[in-house]
Amino acid sequence: MTRPITAGVDGTEESLAALDWAAREAVRRGLPLRVVHAWEEVGELPADRDTQRAWVEEGIGRAVGSLAERHRGLDTTVELTEDDAVDALLAAGADAEALVLGTRGHGAVVGFLLGSVGLRVVAETARPVILVRAGDRPEAESAGREIVVGQHGTPEDSAAALRFAFETAAARGATLRAVRAWTLPPVFAYSPGSLKLLDEAGGLEPYEKRALADALRPWRERFPGVPVAEHVEMGSAGQVLVSQAARAQLLVVGRRARRTAVGARIGSVAHGVLHHAGSPVAVVPQDRPGDGPV
Repeated sequence: MTRPITAGVDGTEESLAALDWAAREAVRRGLPLRVVHAWEEVGELPADRDTQRAWVEEGIGRAVGSLAERHRGLDTTVELTEDDAVDALLAAGADAEALVLGTRGHGAVVGFLLGSVGLRVVAETARPVILVRAGDRPEAESAGREIVVGQHGTPEDSAAALRFAFETAAARGATLRAVRAWTLPPVFAYSPGSLKLLDEAGGLEPYEKRALADALRPWRERFPGVPVAEHVEMGSAGQVLVSQAARAQLLVVGRRARRTAVGARIGSVAHGVLHHAGSPVAVVPQDRPGDGPV
């Protein structure tokens, strides 16, 4: 089954930037583009339901028409639904290669401000979500700008994020920078087994470098044409990733959602990166089946 690149559009400047990003990615990967808008009648407007819906259809039609002029042959479908926005986006993203959403920069700090819809979609979807700001431009994807991906834990923990990052780098002819951040563990976290592993590796930093190399090895073999730079640094994972991605064309992070009494929540690293990264950010669920290399 061919999975489309799906863009959620609500008419805002940031969602139109997300639509442009999604169209470019669909062209690069040779995939169809699916445009989704969750519509509801606005009671305060001096127009009836049918007129309001016609306005929305006209606006989306103009945006899609502009894409067709710039990307000849792009297979595009439009879905206007009256379902709840979160439900509509989760349903549309379920069979998508990736779901692309717009998000606002906040204040003087470059980064993202996720509304309740965006946060819930990022936390609950089983597919990668890319968050794009209104200021995003195609020029940011020019040669020389890297795809940056965060790696942590075991190779299995970050397989989904690494797969998405390598696929994206291959499609764009970009270098991939893999980043692993580490901190000193508390004394009580050491065990005879872990101390033996550290001793064999020659210390903490060599151990972390080896762990990153081991996680990357199968993906390097699967994508031999993708240049890879490895970076290991002691520090907060979120801060290290944002620093390394200062001029990246895309930052990729994994996400393991936590279920709480009030719903799903994303981890602190993904949340921090979403608020402070200057590039589009792809958040990839870590527990998707079939993400190991074949």
